[in-house]
Amino acid sequence: MEYHLTTPLGESDITQLNAGDIVYLTGTLFTARDEAHARILEMENKGKQLPFELNGAVIYHCGPLMQQAGNKWHVVAAGPTTSSRMSKMTPSLLEKCDVRALIGKGGMQNVSGSLKNRCVYLTYTGGCAALAAESIKNVSNVHWLDLGMPEAVWELNVVEFGPLIVGIDSKGCDLLSNVRKHAADVYSNI
Repeated sequence: MEYHLTTPLGESDITQLNAGDIVYLTGTLFTARDEAHARILEMENKGKQLPFELNGAVIYHCGPLMQQAGNKWHVVAAGPTTSSRMSKMTPSLLEKCDVRALIGKGGMQNVSGSLKNRCVYLTYTGGCAALAAESIKNVSNVHWLDLGMPEAVWELNVVEFGPLIVGIDSKGCDLLSNVRKHAADVYSNI
């Protein structure tokens, strides 16, 4: 199936998705890599309010290349980064924040239980940084630029961002893990 969804996402948006479905997103994505995840968790643990709203949010595992012209930022490239680096922080993040979708490449390990009934993992093809930038219509804000350009949290307004493939659905089906397991079984019989 193919879905065209608008952020912020609700529970019904993600529970209808199944592993292997195609998704296009319109609305706001928040980029976040390792250091941004760590800061989000640190602030949440200290009871501090985040400078952005993660209720119904989509987090894009991405370290974009940006260019500044005056007081405006423009996206040069915004391809996905490897999501497995955020796997250990994801269960805690989802306990504290009502994030509905994560986007990245390569899959995530040991998170399908944490995603169950609350979030999906969407894969985006690596190497498509310029294509991704075409779907990003503007940058509405940047947070924590002190972390550096790739680690800052960028609020990106997108139109028909995708195609994204549901890699882990909210029912716990992990498409990428199943593919890896099948490949291992095939190669062990050779």
